[in-house]
Amino acid sequence: MRVLIATITAGGGHLAAASALDEAWKSSRLGDTVERVDFLKFFSPVHKKIHLDGYVKLVERAPELWGLVFKKTDSAKVARRMNKLKRAFPSGSRTRIVRYLKQFAPDIVLCTHYLPLETLAILKKDGARLSSAAARGRVVSAAAETAALRNTDAPFVVSIVTDFEAHALWMDACVDLYCVAAEETKARLVARGAVAENVMVTGIPISAKFSSKPDAKTVRKNFGWRDDLPVLLVLGGGFGMGPVAEILAELDKVPQPFQTIVVCGRNEELRRKLATYDRKHPTHVLGFSSNMHELMAVADLVITKPGGLTSSEAMALGKPLFILNPIPGQEAANSDFLLERGAAAKINRVEDLPYRVGQLLGSKKLSDMAKAAKSLGRPAAAADICREAVRRSGR
Repeated sequence: MRVLIATITAGGGHLAAASALDEAWKSSRLGDTVERVDFLKFFSPVHKKIHLDGYVKLVERAPELWGLVFKKTDSAKVARRMNKLKRAFPSGSRTRIVRYLKQFAPDIVLCTHYLPLETLAILKKDGARLSSAAARGRVVSAAAETAALRNTDAPFVVSIVTDFEAHALWMDACVDLYCVAAEETKARLVARGAVAENVMVTGIPISAKFSSKPDAKTVRKNFGWRDDLPVLLVLGGGFGMGPVAEILAELDKVPQPFQTIVVCGRNEELRRKLATYDRKHPTHVLGFSSNMHELMAVADLVITKPGGLTSSEAMALGKPLFILNPIPGQEAANSDFLLERGAAAKINRVEDLPYRVGQLLGSKKLSDMAKAAKSLGRPAAAADICREAVRRSGR
């Protein structure tokens, strides 16, 4: 089979989910042709800059505005109108995506971002229209006839929701299968018109590295970290966003002994800045890390933004989460999910951190949070999604 894993750079989660699916598919079906494509590469320079800078700056500088946009567009009717409006205007980016899709001709498309669904919907409609015209004996051009034949067997499209709440933009008539994080996510899609049989609760796809827990003592020894102190893992996300410096300053006020591991992502400026400070507690400042499974394995508590991928990785390893001021929208929804199930604690102001962390360290509540997180983990989600896509596509 020919398999396309389609995604978009919008935070690190969508890319990480695509990578996990790529890994899972190739490990189970060696003979298939698999391409993992960030559709951002088809965007014009201006379109790309607006997409990248617009999202990052909006959630960093005006999170309330992002929350308003998220809420106003979270309607099936609004989403359909938006897509219809976008399709009415010519787009060089869309033209390049269509050209690529026709050339690669995938049998299955796994989408870890909703944006590719718009173009896939256009292709399916065009294919159905041309096939119908050919079947009725209408005269069509040779090129159109070829396209009709190619699109008669349209690709099987899977929409893989990478948060615990499904925004309306994840839904489209071209989708054959939805893969979601939890039963509550499924219920939301079904309430909005999705066929229940076409929505599968798989969890959010994460790397196979999170399926087995590394030995914490070995990891600490390999990195030269102390084995007699609890570990707080502070994550700044793929872009190194959030009040990481403020978090470390407040953690210095916690009286109990512990050590901190800080991951700054691709924000090299932040990494250099944090590395210059002396701290009360032993602190290890890292840049972009490809061994997150090892870092989480040694952590007693993960302080982070509640992204769908990060949360799923932590739960797969049974690690409790401490959430600080989630942005309105998908982060707030993820936060609610984790809090309701006892896998996380949350504060809205960084100055509350010392007291709350001090209360948690070594407590039964922290142990209970770890157990709740472990019960929610779905480390095999990527493999389950791939297996179900093959089964349902009938290819």
